[in-house]
Amino acid sequence: MIFARLPLSSADGAILAHAVDLGPEGMLKKGHFLDQKTLKQIASAGHETVLAAKLEPGDIIEDEAAEILAGHFTGQNVRAKPPFTGRSNLYAQTAGIVRINRTLLNKVNRIDPSITVATVKDYDKVDAGQMLATIKIIPFSARTEAINQATEFAELEDARLLTVHPFLTRKIGVISTRLKGTTDKLIAKSEKVLEARLLACNNRISERLECDHHEDVLAEAIVSLKDKGCDLIMIFGASAITDTRDIIPTAITKTNGQIDHFGMPVDPGNLLLLGQSEGCQIIGLPGCSRSPKLNGFDWVMERLLAGLSVTADDIMGMGEGGLLKEIASRPQPRAGKRSSTQMKKTKIAVLLLAAGQSRRMGKNNKLLALIDGKPMIRHVAEQALASKADHVLMVTGHEADSVLKSVWDINIPSVHNPDFADGLSTSLKLGFQILSENYDGVLVCLGDMPFVSFEILNQLIDQFDPEEGRAIVIPTVSGKRGNPVLISSQYADEISLISGDMGAKALINDNESQVHTVEIDSPSIFADIDTPEILLNLAALKK
Repeated sequence: MIFARLPLSSADGAILAHAVDLGPEGMLKKGHFLDQKTLKQIASAGHETVLAAKLEPGDIIEDEAAEILAGHFTGQNVRAKPPFTGRSNLYAQTAGIVRINRTLLNKVNRIDPSITVATVKDYDKVDAGQMLATIKIIPFSARTEAINQATEFAELEDARLLTVHPFLTRKIGVISTRLKGTTDKLIAKSEKVLEARLLACNNRISERLECDHHEDVLAEAIVSLKDKGCDLIMIFGASAITDTRDIIPTAITKTNGQIDHFGMPVDPGNLLLLGQSEGCQIIGLPGCSRSPKLNGFDWVMERLLAGLSVTADDIMGMGEGGLLKEIASRPQPRAGKRSSTQMKKTKIAVLLLAAGQSRRMGKNNKLLALIDGKPMIRHVAEQALASKADHVLMVTGHEADSVLKSVWDINIPSVHNPDFADGLSTSLKLGFQILSENYDGVLVCLGDMPFVSFEILNQLIDQFDPEEGRAIVIPTVSGKRGNPVLISSQYADEISLISGDMGAKALINDNESQVHTVEIDSPSIFADIDTPEILLNLAALKK
């Protein structure tokens, strides 16, 4: 691949390496394929050269290379999304446990710096729709021989790079043993916590028994659950297991069973016991399993529910990463919180800017001008509330009381910006400061654009996906950009630094690789009403 600053006369067919400012025509994005028409636009904007990449024989364009690799890496219950900007993301099609072919992963990542593959951890619990891996071609292309080597490695392996083992439905029995001080409340709480764990893995408790903490009666309880068809039995002991000759392991051996392993290098979870009796798997639960916090039992239970074997060697290999109790930031999904790797619904808030002084309109506040019998700002507010957005926040400033009165009956939350006279940026920063903590994206709507429909807002929301490189979403008509703009909350720090009346333009220019444009069949995205003349020509704006 040739990568150089090229004169426009030599750039036909090249790939633009950095965005180019075309003046009134907008920005030409990185990755654009240059043709004669585009090169004329660049020349008209006063540019004589472009920094670009040109493919040579043996080069495979980035998206094609990523797609080829994805096709060779996806195993059972894994799907690949179409590639974009040299990236192909792989997702789980079902909830379960993911297996990573570490040998293949390490081989592929050592072929050439142009090929990178990042995955979640081997044996991670995953949800349906969760991203498992990302394949990224770093430059604009990869060499054919590098891609061929990666696919050859994949074909030589017994297992694909990623496979998801779905959770299976098992008949699960639970036994709680009692001593004199064991309370009904403790047993009920323990079973409730276990039920929540099982539900997270598409299972539930099928049978429950209680008995004295004695090996003979416990053995009878185990046999009873086996006779009822349970293929997995979990035992809450009234006292912790201290030895393989203790009450719970002894009871298992009395049922013609065996102890596979006692103890694990995971804290909390050290005192877990794994055994079996005539094909029925049995777990002697550690005391920490009564808590919803992550512990070693989770790792064993999740694998068993996904139909994966758990051997003594598997358990003894869990020491790396097994120190859990001192890590406050470790996710605790079974306590009702979702881990950072689990998929969640993207939450969007509309930020309605209604603080401006309307200087170009004259003495009247343009936001209060009547359009079809309603104040301009009310039109914008109603469309925002009708959209798919999860929340709407209006920022007021100039003549705040009058603006609020115009929307008093539609219950739109608002915040006052005391610094509104210092420019639009102050309202934008205030809104982002409030919304970015709780919402993934902020859709910035201007109060003087009353003809932007809720359908247009929904189109922008539907395209928002920071993981897919769509962290900033902008509407266009014939390629020309307009408003409103949807911005990921990941840019909150950058927003906090802007000033004056320029809005987020500089932020957008600095992050062109994350900009996604949505072609809209309506000029309303350009129709901001800020002069009396424009207000008089509303009929033209509505078309």
